[in-house]
Amino acid sequence: MKIAILSPFYPFRGGIASFSDCLYTELSKEDEVEAFSYTTMYPSFLFPGKTQYVDNPDSGKSKASTVLSSVNPLSYISAAKKINKYHPDILIVAYWMPFMAPALGSVCRLIKKDIKILALVHNAIPHERSFIDVPFAKYFFGRCDGFIAMSQPVKQDLEQLMPHARVLLNPHPIYDQYGDRFHKAEACKQLGVKPEKKTLLFFGLIRDYKGLDLLIQAMSYLNDSYQLIIGGECYGDFKKYQDLIDASPLKDNIKIFEQYIPDEMVSPLFSASDALVLPYRSATQSGVVALAYQLELPMVATDVGALGQAIRESNTGIVVEEIAPEAIACGIKQYFEVDGKSSFLPGILSEKKRLSWSSFAQSFRKFAQDL
Repeated sequence: MKIAILSPFYPFRGGIASFSDCLYTELSKEDEVEAFSYTTMYPSFLFPGKTQYVDNPDSGKSKASTVLSSVNPLSYISAAKKINKYHPDILIVAYWMPFMAPALGSVCRLIKKDIKILALVHNAIPHERSFIDVPFAKYFFGRCDGFIAMSQPVKQDLEQLMPHARVLLNPHPIYDQYGDRFHKAEACKQLGVKPEKKTLLFFGLIRDYKGLDLLIQAMSYLNDSYQLIIGGECYGDFKKYQDLIDASPLKDNIKIFEQYIPDEMVSPLFSASDALVLPYRSATQSGVVALAYQLELPMVATDVGALGQAIRESNTGIVVEEIAPEAIACGIKQYFEVDGKSSFLPGILSEKKRLSWSSFAQSFRKFAQDL
């Protein structure tokens, strides 16, 4: 099968680029695959972080042709021409937010009709919603022949927007590019935290819906035997979180890495930690969970989106029913009372084996052939 993927790729950073690179690598084992990327994703004045690019692009990553500017309509035409010239059987288009929908919908309307378009939907409707979400999404989705969703909530959102859509539900595969877990004491030494403490990790982009403020407040209900590592770049002003940290009785037990986390830093952060905490106010799915499975770290998570159900069914952590600081603190205490790392490791290892990139690719191939 001849496949094209239109998505952010390296040197763009972030979960979508990492996911697409892994998918490209796996599909290339059996199929002819070409990667098409962006020249511009966001104008710099609209981007909430420090930079859209990795500092040192890995020369081993997939080589993508840069063809699409999200804000330049002329590029929509040229991008479609280049994809049509390649003439794949299937065009996979990564979708995660409405801002990209006008560009993606326009490109797809210029794609030859015999090329099947399959949307890989990370989020059908964003967590932080606005009035443009539904019409923009429908503009792009209306030209797609099929969809891949990686969680039940995303599938449900898709089916509400497109009632007759053909949707493949295929769970998020496990990442494999971040190295192995190593001894906690060594990782703590690298990070400058105390190895004898019960170590909690908040990891990933810091956005309001992810509830870092709730976790910082939850630290007030824990004693001095606990410490928290925060690893991720803030989209917005970190000051409100810093104010909560400064007011916390455990402020000296909170280590902050407010930055984009490069690949080589991921394993030390997870290896130093005893539990990954996901205090989300809302969620559909989370690539951070795939990281937790790869690096064998159980979780404490709020019962939102697909998180609670997935963790319960796989027995990979504690699910907190109430989205509140005291409830999160109680869930953390419960985790250590049941010796969470030992109790939930079998479930983690089972998920790590089940959610392979090979399995994801084979499910995609069957779905694509059926289109």
